[in-house]
Amino acid sequence: MEFACSHVVCRWRPDGAGTPLLKHQHDDKGTVKQQEVPPPLPPRRLPRKPRPSSLPPPLPPSSSRPPFAPLSLPPPLPPRAESRLRANVNVVSLSVGTLVDVSRASGLERFQSPVLCGKCSAAFSCLSSLQKHVWVCEFCGSESAVSDRVRVGDRVCVSHKVCVDDIYLQNHSEDDYQNLEESLVVFCVDVSGSMSVTAEVTSSSGSPTYISRLEGMQDALQGALSSLLQESPRRRVALVTFNDEVVIYGDGTSTPLTLRDWALVDYDHIWKQGVAYSVPHCIAETYQQLMQRVKDLREHGATSLGPAALASVAMASRYPGSKVVLCTDGRANIGLGEIEKPPSLSSLSPSSLTPYFYKQLAQQAVESGVIISVMTFEGTDCRLADVGRFADATGGRVNIVSIGTVATEIQSASVDNILATGVTATLIAPDGVYFPFEDEQNHTLVRGIGNVTKGLEVTFQFAVKPEVMEVFLQKDTLPFQLQLSFKTRDQENVTRVLTERRPVASSRGIWAGSLNMAVLGVHSAQLCARLTMEGRVQEAQRQLKDQQHLLRLISKQRPIQKEESIYGNWMDTMTTICDDITPESQTLSDEAAKVMYQMKRASSVSSSSNNNNNSNTMQGKEKALMEGM
Repeated sequence: MEFACSHVVCRWRPDGAGTPLLKHQHDDKGTVKQQEVPPPLPPRRLPRKPRPSSLPPPLPPSSSRPPFAPLSLPPPLPPRAESRLRANVNVVSLSVGTLVDVSRASGLERFQSPVLCGKCSAAFSCLSSLQKHVWVCEFCGSESAVSDRVRVGDRVCVSHKVCVDDIYLQNHSEDDYQNLEESLVVFCVDVSGSMSVTAEVTSSSGSPTYISRLEGMQDALQGALSSLLQESPRRRVALVTFNDEVVIYGDGTSTPLTLRDWALVDYDHIWKQGVAYSVPHCIAETYQQLMQRVKDLREHGATSLGPAALASVAMASRYPGSKVVLCTDGRANIGLGEIEKPPSLSSLSPSSLTPYFYKQLAQQAVESGVIISVMTFEGTDCRLADVGRFADATGGRVNIVSIGTVATEIQSASVDNILATGVTATLIAPDGVYFPFEDEQNHTLVRGIGNVTKGLEVTFQFAVKPEVMEVFLQKDTLPFQLQLSFKTRDQENVTRVLTERRPVASSRGIWAGSLNMAVLGVHSAQLCARLTMEGRVQEAQRQLKDQQHLLRLISKQRPIQKEESIYGNWMDTMTTICDDITPESQTLSDEAAKVMYQMKRASSVSSSSNNNNNSNTMQGKEKALMEGM
């Protein structure tokens, strides 16, 4: 767990009455910590001259004089209003992509099952304390009877630590071992009539030439197949195409299965056909057949995107850890998932029926351990706000490509490997803490994450309820615990428990140097993108303004680092998008939807490389974003 602030800030309130931001670091008593300086030199002793007889006699010694009244110092000035933090800096970041990789935790001991609190389900750790065989839960205060020497596995608990990381291996799953090489990659490709649109590209000889979107897609698929053959020859690969009908080619060795007419609107029928279609061979055995299938593709007809995506996920569901790479240049206009009207943010809310098909299929993919990546062609209207739900829920990519970049994006999507499935994060804080912008308003938060790939980060923010604020200010530290449950690629059920004590900030305020701008920037991007996609635009705008206000305050006290300015660019781009969403329109262009989906999965891990490029790309496309709305 990585916290945005070195201390827990108790005095933050959602009404904007923030905590002072101090220029100097303070200790727990609220006094300024100054650098140690050497003591002053003693005054020089000058030769004493004889006292003139005309002067009055000297004063008696200090011991015989009455004491002087001490001078009263004026009270310190209150902090200026503009130096108060409106943003909540109580933010914790979880590097889930690292935590689920138990191969990197080889130095940690492994145990069978944790001792849980009967009230709040917090796990006993080496930071817990025992009093006469009784564990008083540090989170909810509930008492539990335990043995005299509580051990987590075979380790005797100690109390001097501030952070504990335990791994619990439950009973082995009955499912078979899933080798990464046995997973499936399904290329789900649009071959509708609009794929005949051409664009100018530079040929290998350097001269300009025109090729169609389908020709660019064929070149990209052939390159991806060649790459998979060299790097993962035992991997299964399948092909599905769609126009006004869906054709399942599988690995290219069997007779294709065609779905048309009534079959395109029957969810259960399509799912059964996809699951039943066998893909028995690896790419080392089917490379030539797949290459020929790709070369023979021709464009015509409408866009049955929904049925094709459903069939692809059904095929991949037989092999947990598989992925579907979906590429299209138009909105779904036939069969399941048909989209006729423009996308509105209200239609993206959980209560709306418009994107129900996309939500249902995305959830089914998550439960099957399947990643869906979505890419559309630039200059088209694919209703990415709806279709992007597939990738957003399953951990895949959302991007807009050109004929020249589609090959690179397809290869990148085909190598995204799932590290864990069925991931659930439970964050437990002391009773009196709550989590803003979450459904739960108590001190325990449960969030289903689903599939996890490398580099995934998840952030939460928390706050202290006003009625316990003064009580918490009297404490030195507060406990926090993360319980991460997941299934590894070898089908092992794992629970990883991290427990940590965090110091409590004094009532005077917090020091600017105690803030982690990477955690704050990533959280702000994820939260504001999520609020925007849920139709809560005004709340997103307020959060963006608070984050920009925080950056301005910090810039007055210390230089803003180059990496930190990237997060400022994110905020500026998202503000531009939110400001142009009016109550009348409530719509997102494909470009704007792409930015929001990417920000929902923002990560500080690649801030020194990919995020830098992304921020420049976003700034350069702001005009295009607005024109598309």
